[in-house]
Amino acid sequence: MRKMWAAAALVGAIAASGAASADGEDHDRARSALERGEVLPLHAIIEKVERAYPGKVIEVELEREHDRWIYELRWLMRGGSLVKLEVDARDGTILGKKGPGASGARDEGGAR
Repeated sequence: MRKMWAAAALVGAIAASGAASADGEDHDRARSALERGEVLPLHAIIEKVERAYPGKVIEVELEREHDRWIYELRWLMRGGSLVKLEVDARDGTILGKKGPGASGARDEGGAR
């Protein structure tokens, strides 16, 4: 069930990325990147982020920025604060964070 949810969430993230493009080119590029192993599946990203930021994902976008894929996550911390995270889709490294709960993360590497 969890794999099914993660797959559906990834398709949703890819679809959201493709929604900005009328021809769906972004959607196709994102799907191809996943199939080629250029990006981690969303469930792997979520598991890694959960270790540093206890909580849950409420929104995901997968975007291509500066020749690399970036997952943009809106994350609800257990305490109720909202954090926006930018995560390298290739390896799960947290590249950036914003929000009142951002400083309360466990040390898992990546941007602080």
